[in-house]
Amino acid sequence: MKQFAGRVAAITGAASGIGRALALALAREGMQLALSDINEVGLAETAQFAAPHGTRVTTARLDVAERAAVHAWADRVAAEHGGVHLVVNNAGVAHGASIEAMAYEDLEWLFGINFWGVVHGTKAFLPHLLAAEEGHIVNVSSVFGIIAVPGQGAYNAAKFAVRGYTECLRQELELENRRVSATCVHPGGVKTNIARNGRFPVQAGAASATDPADIARRFDEVARTTPEQAAAAIVRGVKRNARRVLIGADARAIDLVQRVSGAGYQALIVRAARRASAAP
Repeated sequence: MKQFAGRVAAITGAASGIGRALALALAREGMQLALSDINEVGLAETAQFAAPHGTRVTTARLDVAERAAVHAWADRVAAEHGGVHLVVNNAGVAHGASIEAMAYEDLEWLFGINFWGVVHGTKAFLPHLLAAEEGHIVNVSSVFGIIAVPGQGAYNAAKFAVRGYTECLRQELELENRRVSATCVHPGGVKTNIARNGRFPVQAGAASATDPADIARRFDEVARTTPEQAAAAIVRGVKRNARRVLIGADARAIDLVQRVSGAGYQALIVRAARRASAAP
């Protein structure tokens, strides 16, 4: 995309965190906003914060795991705003458990949002983007779409899937010389509510490690990047048509380690995990 002012952006997961910060950043760029989230209270707050920028904002309560609902929202956004130019599939949830202990229900819940939500948003909006003069799709993966870590099997699998899906989409759009492009975003630790809203079932012998309050506290300690910084990086990435956007120094460091060590990074993580579990 070369022009933002007057264009239309649709963002999922816009009630807080990166979604909210991105909505405000795009409002400052002069874009109209179509915002969705399952959290209606937070969504209304985001719309209120965007209002002083004079942009048009519409909101919708939306569960991105529901395919028909996402397609209906996409059609409604295009009709109400006169088109769509930028789509950010940002909605996501967290889950922590070993693969052995993981419940199928939790795996399906996470995939419904973190992967299928991206698929639904991409498929629903792509026809509208192709009908516009130009367009862009941003799919939010994670640093855990670059490396895998123990206890995050479901999250790793979904975020790796988002990466593969988005990179394939980008290549297909280029092969067909479309005026639409795609960017995959890999945030490191960003100060959002994802750890507070996730599912962390208590596992035998590891009760303290799976306590939601403890997980949120430890997440806050390591999350160094603000949502506003993440949003700024995404906007820059769209403007330069980046294939991949790494958010945060931690994401850039992890990406470098993976590039240098290849599959050897796994042994490094195992050693680090053992040291962490042995620490008092």
